[in-house]
Amino acid sequence: MTDRNLPQDDAVRLAKRVAAQFGCSRREAELYVEGGGVLVDGQPIEESGARVHPQQQVALRPGARPEEIPPVTLLLHKPPGYEAGLGGAPANAYGHAHASRSQGAPPALQLLHPDSRHAGDGPPVRLLHKHFRNLSCHTPLPTEASGLVVFTQDARVARKLAQDIETLEQECIVQVAGRIAEGGLARLCHGLEFNGRPLPPIKVSWQSEQRLRFALKGIRPGQVPAMCAAVGLQVTALKRLRIGRVALAPLAEGQWRYLLPWERF
Repeated sequence: MTDRNLPQDDAVRLAKRVAAQFGCSRREAELYVEGGGVLVDGQPIEESGARVHPQQQVALRPGARPEEIPPVTLLLHKPPGYEAGLGGAPANAYGHAHASRSQGAPPALQLLHPDSRHAGDGPPVRLLHKHFRNLSCHTPLPTEASGLVVFTQDARVARKLAQDIETLEQECIVQVAGRIAEGGLARLCHGLEFNGRPLPPIKVSWQSEQRLRFALKGIRPGQVPAMCAAVGLQVTALKRLRIGRVALAPLAEGQWRYLLPWERF
């Protein structure tokens, strides 16, 4: 926050000003700033490197503490047309490569901003700029698909998703076209092969005349459309509703919320 009408040579870093004014260490000053606890001329500033002038008023929010900001996990309802993957261009659930950003698919990460936060996001959490940095995604989803995607700064959550994604049950709603073969629903539940290997039992049920619910573990790229094709159906849309015990509801497309402290995948 710099006033161009003020001389620039007397400006100092905000963290330095906070440390001098409130008698704390430079690191504590940085924590005050990054935690949203510092006001400059009445406005919150979260960049410890911001420059301030002697004429500007610097204050601490009531109750502000110089504490480390815990890492957060954000749950996003990704709309179709956005890329959410681990990098590169792996095959997706439709059996072909993800559209990369160079091919025009924008990253789902760009949907994570203050204005798209879900209004009923549990207990109050002070939204900080730092919450949108260093986020990683370990729950890739096809560009054409929609539904739950997880972005996290928390190494424990990242490790859980990376190590256990094969054993976490995922629930999807699959829009299909065509006419299912006789006995096709039973074969979807058990009896099909994929890539030359028998598939384990899977929970599949009709939600409507053109919508199937899949609940399965260890889903492979292209598996769902291949299963549907084997019984005469074509996948036209796919939406992920749940990963483990964490559900998509009540997020609308493009909205996100914080993973709550008591939620576990």
